[in-house]
Amino acid sequence: MLKNIIFDLGGVIYDIRYENIADTFASFGFPHFTEHYTQAAQSDAIDLFEEGKITVPEFRSYIRSIAPTPLTDQQIDDAWNAILIDVPHARVDMLKELKKRFNIYLFSNTNQLNCDKFKVKLREKFGYDIFDELFISAYFSHEMHMRKPLPEAFQFVLDNEKLNPSETLFIDDTHRHIEGAKTVGLNTYLLPKGEDITEMKWLAEWE
Repeated sequence: MLKNIIFDLGGVIYDIRYENIADTFASFGFPHFTEHYTQAAQSDAIDLFEEGKITVPEFRSYIRSIAPTPLTDQQIDDAWNAILIDVPHARVDMLKELKKRFNIYLFSNTNQLNCDKFKVKLREKFGYDIFDELFISAYFSHEMHMRKPLPEAFQFVLDNEKLNPSETLFIDDTHRHIEGAKTVGLNTYLLPKGEDITEMKWLAEWE
């Protein structure tokens, strides 16, 4: 019986576009940023940033160390936050309905720059903190100092919430994160590209 659902954020609840980061950096005179960051892979320094193990100033220094042209703090921040698109109202409505039937949680690989930006944007849009209101708990990698797909990161969430993995579904749009979740016994659903979470195809086998 399904009792708990853990959602990824970017690409599942929050529309994002990885290419926007590289496109914006290119407009600032820093082409080929995809050599350092894509959905499939990223540099060690970006991993550390997502784990909260380097600060925002240290991250900016890293970007400047690989950039072929001088960049201001604002340019770096603007490029990094360009990934963020929107959370449609329909997905928030879906989460409100799911709360009536399941315990729902969030587990996101993110970083301080993006998190600070999207929390403000979403509070302005919806008028409240959706992370506090819609989820029992929201886990962000930079606060946990662990990130997907590490098994210990998933185990931390399970242990902290006292969840039985056999009663818990994890939904993500990245294959390596799904594989990490499976190692701790979680049920999983890999959201296909082009499928909206509100289509509820992932719920069919549980009904």
